[in-house]
Amino acid sequence: MNRITAILATLTILPATAFAHDNQSETFTDGDTTCITSNGAPNHDMGRFPNQANPNTFREQTLSFCFPTEPQMAQNVTHELMTVGVSLTGVPFRPYTAGYYDPNGRGNIGDNPASGWRQQAMHDPRRLGMDRQNAHVDRSGLYHYHGVSEDYLGSMDGTLIGFAPDGFEIHYLPDVAKSSWQLKSGTRPTAPFGPYDGTFEEDFEYTAGSSALDECNGARMDGVYTYFATDTYPYFPRCFKGVVNPRFMTRP
Repeated sequence: MNRITAILATLTILPATAFAHDNQSETFTDGDTTCITSNGAPNHDMGRFPNQANPNTFREQTLSFCFPTEPQMAQNVTHELMTVGVSLTGVPFRPYTAGYYDPNGRGNIGDNPASGWRQQAMHDPRRLGMDRQNAHVDRSGLYHYHGVSEDYLGSMDGTLIGFAPDGFEIHYLPDVAKSSWQLKSGTRPTAPFGPYDGTFEEDFEYTAGSSALDECNGARMDGVYTYFATDTYPYFPRCFKGVVNPRFMTRP
């Protein structure tokens, strides 16, 4: 039994009868690659979709998340991945949005990135129709987390909640591992102007030394590089210091 198999053997799955949709997931290791496959359904109740703020309907998926079984540090940091991790139950962590400040968009938000101000999901989760698990459904029907889920955490036996695209573990230790990202001081230099209040991704900056976590929400735990989910921005790691699988998340 390898390290990942041993960890997953401790996972507590709640009775399927308690869920609006039954989670179906499997983990297997083939040599130097480990994969978590799933139907995209969580192992807990999800909110009602569509809802007033989210017109999308949940659809079961055929998902596969593959990462190195034995992760290795890389020479360069990887940025700009939309899927930043996967839960042990095969639900993706996708903290980014596709919305940007756009004076011509609905509520001043649109899909044109020209302004350079990207909507930050957890500033106003209700505006994106998230359920109480900090998750919602996108246009393809994919259910995904923007922040940590209370019910998912309650089903875990330990602090491990998932894996990153480079294979390093993602843990949740809110009393110990705190983010080093802070709101900038002052006001935005371009439209929409106004104070940095967390509405947009660019309202935050990494402040080295303000906490133990680095810019990727990572630190060494028991001598092993580890990522952490946090209750404040960035919520999940947004960059990766290991060698990532560029096809971490796949679906037909």
